[in-house]
Order: sequence, then structure tokens, then C-alpha cells
Amino acid sequence: MTDSRPATRRTVIAAAIATAATTAVASSAVASPLTVAPTAVRAGRRPGRSTVDYHAWTSVPDWRSGTAEGTRVAAGRRPGVTLARPAGTTAYTDPHTGRTASWEYAVWTSPEHRLPVPASELVASWNAHTPAGTWIRIEMRGTYTDGTDTPWYTLGIWASGDQDIRRTSVDDQGDGKSSVWTDTFAVDDTDTGPRLASYRLRVTLHRTPGSDATPTVWRLGAMGSDVPARFEVPATGPGVGAGVELNVPRYSQNIHIGQYPEYDNGGEAWCSPTSSQMIIEYWGRKPTAEDLAWVNPEYADPQVCHAARFTYDYQYSGCGNWPFNTAYAATYRDMQGIVTRLDSLTDAEHLIRAGIPLITSQSFMESELDGAGYGTAGHLMTVIGFTEDGDVIANDPASDSNDAVRRVYKRRQFENIWLRTKRYDANGRVRSGTGGICYLLFPARPSPAQRRALRRLGIR
Repeated sequence: MTDSRPATRRTVIAAAIATAATTAVASSAVASPLTVAPTAVRAGRRPGRSTVDYHAWTSVPDWRSGTAEGTRVAAGRRPGVTLARPAGTTAYTDPHTGRTASWEYAVWTSPEHRLPVPASELVASWNAHTPAGTWIRIEMRGTYTDGTDTPWYTLGIWASGDQDIRRTSVDDQGDGKSSVWTDTFAVDDTDTGPRLASYRLRVTLHRTPGSDATPTVWRLGAMGSDVPARFEVPATGPGVGAGVELNVPRYSQNIHIGQYPEYDNGGEAWCSPTSSQMIIEYWGRKPTAEDLAWVNPEYADPQVCHAARFTYDYQYSGCGNWPFNTAYAATYRDMQGIVTRLDSLTDAEHLIRAGIPLITSQSFMESELDGAGYGTAGHLMTVIGFTEDGDVIANDPASDSNDAVRRVYKRRQFENIWLRTKRYDANGRVRSGTGGICYLLFPARPSPAQRRALRRLGIR
């Protein structure tokens, strides 16, 4: 869970943006036209055309298809784009330290990607290596369905460490048609405004002048989506994942309450890094003793503290920035991470069947999820399997101990709180839901079965 400040921001960006006009409508007036009857969907089949498109640049041909200004393609076991010859020097004033420094830079710009379904939201994610003295800026420029263009929006200023610059999102970006809310591009008016028809991504690589160090970007992609406004989603039955449970480590966020206030104080604010760390360790990666030397030795599970520090967004003032979490996961050897949306629990079952757990984002009242024991305006947990009856087995970090982390949640309840885009709060006001947002963390070289499961979702 997040605290009240990040939860408010996350609630705003979660899906389709619940505008003031929407929230002003009485509950009885909006429930009927926006509610989808929970009709059953046969396991293994999607209910119509997906409104989600994830696209990425990862291969040598992908990197060569873009426009390079001082970058080169780095081939090898993990192709990427890296700084070859600086295109120039620029000054950057870190808004969180006040320090101004000069940096050499180079730029790679992707070709235009046209969305199969025009999008109301977009979330970029990236995997990169940023050694000391380097950092990257990720930007997006889109074309609307009315033919006009967005500005170049900054979607993240990022480094794996925190000594040279402070990783940060950028507030107050908009053009009257769309806005950026921390990590999410969103169309302002989904009823009458234009949607996003296509986009380009741009990465600017920075390094200390005269240095031989260089950042390398291995994966650069974005998820565009136009999930329909709905309080309920179609129900699914048990499928290929029924009876499969993955052996994912269990970590509680609540045992860290009060730790490291400079990284949002532990506890409910650390659901995202705690979930990320569970899955990173499922894949056999973890920080070294040297990495953890900064953590108070009296604290249990210091790797969770480490994950919080190195996912922390200094503008958002929290650890819940989605692409910062996936980028953190990709700093571990041969790991990848992306942010996307899924259409159904059936999609999640295919991943679980292939051995890929996922991190889901949801918001709900306590009465909407039996066994949780809490309500939340925004919370991350890991899906690690399904019972024989198709109920969801989750490692829920909002637990008082590591032993209590494993939970079983009713399938119908879980799929609705995760996949819906609108919900009511305890006061009957309309709030937004997350629309199936998830993180996927997986190896750079997936197994054939894992590759098939990812390809089924348009991920390569």
C-alpha cells in the first residue's frame, strides 16, 4: 500500500483518469451505463480485441532502425544502444540537490510506432546499465488522432545509483489535451478529446565530460492502452494455470515500518519494492553483501530496504514509480522488466504456467477482497499461482510477518479489483481503478515456454 499522498496521485493516474465531472455524478446515475455484466469467458480465449499494445526496441535491427546522434549499436549477447561520440554538452541542474553540472550527451530516437488501437494512456519502461558518472532521460512524443503532436514529454530521468543525479519524474507537463502523471501519459478528456495514434520514444544518454564510461540501454518500450470505462469486468474460469504455484520468496513490507524516512518510511509505502524484490529473488538474483553494507544491520531483510532506496522517485517522494521498479529489476544480471497491462486472469495463468510470476496493482475497499483485512487506494502484490479451483495465490506484502505473506484470494473478487477502471470508495464517490496494470520481471533469455507465454501477450 501507499500513503495518502502517493495513493492520491496513483489513484489519479491508474486508469482513464476519473475526472471531476465523473466524480460529481451520483452513484446511481453512473453505475448502470458503465457496468459490464460479469459474463463468463472460456478459459484460454480473450474476450474480443485487446485494447493493450506493448511494443519495444531490443534487437540489433531495432536499434539500427532509429535515428542516432552520437550513439552506436552495441551488439553481443544483449544488444543495446550506447554513447559513442558525444553530440554535445549540456548543463543539468538537479532539482533535488540544486547541483548544476555539465554532461556530454548522445541521443537515440525510435521510429514511429503506430498503435493498433488509439490509446488514452501510455507507460514507458526501459532496461539500462548506468555506471557511475552516467544517467539517461526517457522522453515520448506522440501524434493524436486529430493529426496534431504532443510535446516531447519526459517520462523519467534515471540512474541505477543516486550519487550523480537523483532519479526523478517530472511534474507539470501537459498541452491541454494530455498530461503526464509521474510515470503515465494520459489523455485529459477520454469522452471528447483525441487519443494517441502513434508515438516515438527518445533516450538521451549522459556522461561526465571526458569520461570513458557510458550508459547502455538494452530495452526501450511502452505500453499504450485504451481500457474501457467499467466497474465490473467479464468473469473467467480456471484455465491452464489452475493448480500451479511458483516458489516465490515471501517478504513483508510491514516489518519495515518507520525505516528510512528519506525513502518514504517503510511499511505501507514499500509495497512496490517489496514485491519487486520477491520476484527478483525468485529468479535467483539478489544484492551482494557489499551492496547491502549501507543498511542498518539491525533491520531484517535488508534487501527490501535496498530495493526501496534504488526505486525511490525523488519527485514523487515514493517507491511506487512503476518503470523505476522494472528498471531496478533489470540492473541484476541478465534480468529484464517491463510495465504492461493484461486483459484477464487467463493471461496471468499462461504466465504462471510458464513459470513467470507477476506484480499486480489494485485498489479496493476491505469488503471487496475477502481475507485481505484492509482497504487501499493503491497497492502492489505478486501473483504466484492459482488453486485447483482457479482462485488466486498471492504473495501480499501487506502482512505483519513474512510467514503471513502467502494469501489465497477469490478469483472473481481479485480479477474485478485488478481489471476494472472505475470503483466506488467508502463514501460512494467514483474513483479510478488500475485497469490490469502489472510488472513483468523475467530473464534476458527466457525458456521456450516462457518465450511463448510472453509472445502471446505481444512481448518479445
